[in-house]
Amino acid sequence: MFKDVGQITQALSQQQYISTDEISTVMFLAEKLEKPILTEGPAGVGKTELAKAWAKAAGRPLIRLQCYEGLDESKALYEWEYAKQMLYTQLLRDKLSEILAKTGSLTEAADRLGQEENVFFSERFLLARPLLQAITAPEPVVLLIDEIDRADAEFEAFLLEILSDFQVSVPELGTIKARHMPVVILTSNNTRELSEALKRRCLYLFIDYPSHDSELRIVQMRVPQLSAKLAQQAVEVVQSLRQMDLKKSPSVSETIDWAKALVMLNADHLDKRTLETTLTVLLKHESDVQKAKRTLLQGGGGTGGHPLNRRPNDDTPRRRGGWN
Repeated sequence: MFKDVGQITQALSQQQYISTDEISTVMFLAEKLEKPILTEGPAGVGKTELAKAWAKAAGRPLIRLQCYEGLDESKALYEWEYAKQMLYTQLLRDKLSEILAKTGSLTEAADRLGQEENVFFSERFLLARPLLQAITAPEPVVLLIDEIDRADAEFEAFLLEILSDFQVSVPELGTIKARHMPVVILTSNNTRELSEALKRRCLYLFIDYPSHDSELRIVQMRVPQLSAKLAQQAVEVVQSLRQMDLKKSPSVSETIDWAKALVMLNADHLDKRTLETTLTVLLKHESDVQKAKRTLLQGGGGTGGHPLNRRPNDDTPRRRGGWN
C-alpha cells in the first residue's frame, strides 16, 4: 500500500499524528512482513492513537479489543447465542417432533437429533467478538489489542495461536482462517512483564514522551487556536512537570486538553493564577498538584525573571523543557 517510510510519515501526519522515523519504519515493516506490532510506553503517549491514525491512513476499519483482568475467550473471540438457539428450538418444535416421531428408541432418537445439530451450531448462532470479527472480516482491518498487560497471562497465551497463524479453532465448526491478514497493534503500559513468546511474534516499538519540539508541533496541530507564544509556554510547563518526581506525569493527551482549556479561558499568556487554577487538567493526584505549585509558583523566588511573570512579548531565551 505504502511504497516507503516517507509516505507513511506523510499519511500519519494527514491524520494529525506526528510520527518519528522509528515509528514509520516499524509500521512499514509490519505491513510488509505481516507481523503484529507490540507498542510499549507510558500511558497517554499516543500508542492507541497510532492504531486509530493508521486505520484512517490505510483506509481500513478499526476493530478494538480492550483488555482487562479476567478477560476470556468468550468476550474476546466468540460465544454462542443460547437464547437465540432456544428461541429457534421453540419455533421448530413441531418439525422436531415430526423428525423424532419416526424413531423407535431413545438411542435412535438421540442419533437422529444429532444429525440435525449443525442447524443449531452454525454461524447463524455464533456471536463474533473482536478477534473473530478481525479474522472473518470481508476486507482487511486494523486490529487493536489495547492494554494487553492488563489481561491475565492465560489470555496472553491464548493469543499466541492467533498471532502465529491468524486462525482460531471453534470445536463445533472447525478451524477458521483469516480471509485477509489484519494489521495487529498491541499496546502495553508496562504494568506487568509480557512473555517472551508474545514478544517473539511481534515487532517491538517503544513510544516515549515526545521531545519539546515534537510536543510543540502536536499542540500546534491539534489546537491551532492557541497562540504560538502560549503554546510555547504550555509545552515548557509540561516538559518541566515530567522532570519532577510525580506519581503520574502529564500525558500528551492531557497536554492537548490543557491547551484546549487555555483557549476556552481566552488566556493570552500563562500567569501564575491561570496555572494554579488549571493544573488539575494536567495532574490527577493532589500530592502532584501541590508539588508542582511549590516548584513552579514558589520556586521562582520573586517576580524578576520567572517565566510565569513574563508577558507574551518577552523574548528572553529559555532552556528547553525547564523554567529559568
